[in-house]
Amino acid sequence: MHVVLAGGGTAGHVAPALATADALRRSDPAVGITALGTERGLEKQLVPAHGYELALIPAVPLPRRPSGDLLTLPARLRTAIRNAAEVLHASVADVVVGFGGYVSLPTYLAARRLSVPIVVHEANSIPGLANRIGARLTRHVAVASPQIRLPHATHVGIPLRRSVATLDRAAERAAARAAFGLRPDLPTLLVFGGSQGARRINTAMAGVVAALTAAGIQVLHAVGAGNESAVATVVGDVPYVAVPYVERMELAYAAADLALCRAGAITCAEIAAVGLPAIFVPLPHGNGEQRLNARPLMAAGGALLVDDAALTGTWVAEHVPSLLADGARLAAMSEKGALLGRRDADERLAQMVRRAAAGTGGSW
Repeated sequence: MHVVLAGGGTAGHVAPALATADALRRSDPAVGITALGTERGLEKQLVPAHGYELALIPAVPLPRRPSGDLLTLPARLRTAIRNAAEVLHASVADVVVGFGGYVSLPTYLAARRLSVPIVVHEANSIPGLANRIGARLTRHVAVASPQIRLPHATHVGIPLRRSVATLDRAAERAAARAAFGLRPDLPTLLVFGGSQGARRINTAMAGVVAALTAAGIQVLHAVGAGNESAVATVVGDVPYVAVPYVERMELAYAAADLALCRAGAITCAEIAAVGLPAIFVPLPHGNGEQRLNARPLMAAGGALLVDDAALTGTWVAEHVPSLLADGARLAAMSEKGALLGRRDADERLAQMVRRAAAGTGGSW
């Protein structure tokens, strides 16, 4: 079997694709895997680093407003479809798996033209145009949550990296805290805002460092590349550790008792899978997607939410210490959140891919 994965641009598309590739390889080391991406996406670094073949096609962003780009869109889309079809033909693809993003739409259309089975995975609460079209070309549609509206949708969750999906937070806590220079015996707050950090979160934390450490709360704060001066590391009896980026998030999750973070789709899925209580600060821009991502965990009692505009140092000082001091509440939040977690989403999606490739389970 040869599988072509289409989903480049952001980590939200690339990470589930790589987790799915890993699951396919675990069950069949001989499976062929080619990832499709663009010159400017994160996949150009991440896919080869994970040992998978990467083929590049032109990005075809769809204009959100009337502009001159609309005039050239048909020609650009035809070129991308032709390039994607060449990859499918050369690899003798048995199935295409799309995760949304710039490369998915031309790949879906090329697969349809070549009668290659299609699998669609949608991680976001509001599906993008590529996956809305792709879902009409197949009956193999996987979604991250039951609330996502797409034809033929099956709830599988979001494929997560194995180190997170198999994490035992309690068993790894002491070693994880030691790895970051944290004490083993103090309540621990994990703060992060994505690979680039989050200005609002960083600003709020800069104004509350002294209050948190005075309350005996240690902090691991991923401030984002280039933001190292936003919040300074404090080394003392109660550490405040500021790092640009956390490469091994499973260690950060294991070290923490509570997270303060954005509400991207993968972040919400990982927080639920590992059962980490969270305070979400949804990104205020765009279509309100992050608030929708956080809603199921909030409704279940596994997370709280604070609006971006309301997050200040004062808010953190008023709410975080009391929550971290309430062990029973944290335990209840962890248990309720974990009930929504899907640790086996990679395996479930891999099963759907195999069914589609074999022409079973309701494919066209």
